[in-house]
Amino acid sequence: MNYIERRQTSVSSRIIPVQPFDYVVFGATGDLTKRKLIPALYHRFMDGQFDEQSRIIGVSRSKLTDAEFQKAARDSIAQFVEKDYQDEKTVDRFVSTFSYVVNDVSDPAKWGDLSAKLRDDPKVVRAFYLAIAPDLFGPTCEYIKKQGYYRRDARVVIEKPLGHDLKSSIEINDEVSKIFAEDQVYRIDHYLGKETVQNLLALRFANILFEPVWNSAHIDHVQITVAESVGAGTRGYYDESGALRDMVQNHMLQLLCLVAMEPPASDDANALRDEKLKVLRSLKPIRNGDVSRMTVRGQYRNGSISGEVVPSYQDELPADRKGSKMETFVALKAEIENWRWSGVPFYFRTGKRLASRASEIVIQFRNIPHSIFDHAEGAPKPNRLIIRIQPDEGVKLLMMIKDPGPGGMRLREEPLNLSFAATFTERTPEAYERLLLDVIRGSQTLFMRRDELEAAWVWVDPIRDAWDKATDSPHLYHAGTWGPSAAVALIERDGRTWHEDDN
Repeated sequence: MNYIERRQTSVSSRIIPVQPFDYVVFGATGDLTKRKLIPALYHRFMDGQFDEQSRIIGVSRSKLTDAEFQKAARDSIAQFVEKDYQDEKTVDRFVSTFSYVVNDVSDPAKWGDLSAKLRDDPKVVRAFYLAIAPDLFGPTCEYIKKQGYYRRDARVVIEKPLGHDLKSSIEINDEVSKIFAEDQVYRIDHYLGKETVQNLLALRFANILFEPVWNSAHIDHVQITVAESVGAGTRGYYDESGALRDMVQNHMLQLLCLVAMEPPASDDANALRDEKLKVLRSLKPIRNGDVSRMTVRGQYRNGSISGEVVPSYQDELPADRKGSKMETFVALKAEIENWRWSGVPFYFRTGKRLASRASEIVIQFRNIPHSIFDHAEGAPKPNRLIIRIQPDEGVKLLMMIKDPGPGGMRLREEPLNLSFAATFTERTPEAYERLLLDVIRGSQTLFMRRDELEAAWVWVDPIRDAWDKATDSPHLYHAGTWGPSAAVALIERDGRTWHEDDN
């Protein structure tokens, strides 16, 4: 029995197969499909979650045959799937489900015919994945409807960016909603598919330990960090978006919601999203003069990361964008105006070309009300709960203990550490693997509802507007550091400091 067969045997008891499906991927020759979607679907196929009864139909303007698209799928697997999981027979079976249609949805005269690829069987789930630019969402949905491919039980998946402000977001969603009802629309945020993010729900609502102290009486503040060591590169998209729109408006606000929301009545998708919406609508607006006091924007200069000298953001920009004031770093202080969180600040920090790649949530508890260890060596420190999203996924609780040995009371901080890699020896599925098949299951729990998206824009837009009107430039920081000094000042003037994991 080879490695793949052993893995399939070990996971088969935990895998729940999905119904047969026709997954139509618009933008099938794009980078997202190559890097994420095909590898994710391959892993789910390898684990037996679907088989050759399902079909994956690529749609793009590139003139490819079925065989050429299947070869592209093989190349994607060879490049982006670990060698241990590549099995020739499994790959052959997987790519046999692939077919291709040449189609330019932006021009009705060049609309391709999908009718020979799609099945009318109501037991076959029909899903459309729009891995294309948002300005094509409307024309693509119109194409699906006019060509007769729409069904009331069909699903459509749309990728960010879903607009660049509230107005454009409403326009995009209005275009999609002309064809697809809200319960058919899956707005994907891959952060919500990460195992550690979902474990935050289990940590809070499947254990009695934390929820009684999950409030302003016991929590001093919360930090959410999403740091990347890579640069923005030469992508025109990033210079039109920036860190605030690219990370804060979606990923980080979703993490905030999972930390701060009230317990939902059930794990039903709308019950959970109702509670997230309440958090977003409870965020204290940051407007006008508050923007300079509660936010910091930065842009990286040249520097060194892991011994490699890297260029500045300005050096990476094309000539026509030199001098851009677009931020590659954001730090801000958010406040939630409700009973549970009154007085508890939430500090965000995200950026490109930072010291390391790390995404984590730090729950900082309050100091003990009274210490009986006046003569002990080492003062008691507040407990911290650290939820590590990537890399080295896990949950860690920092606690005070007595240092073993004679000679009096010596206090020190030590972690109770749940490492996913050490505890769960099987491969952990990537976020897209779960999300792609949640669409087939009809589960919207890990997808954003329209009112959530719009509430996030309502909070973010005033910050963006103030920055656009400001005459000053973003604070500069060297690549390979943790951002500009102004971000340190933002938290330290409150008597707090950014968490650095040294345990």
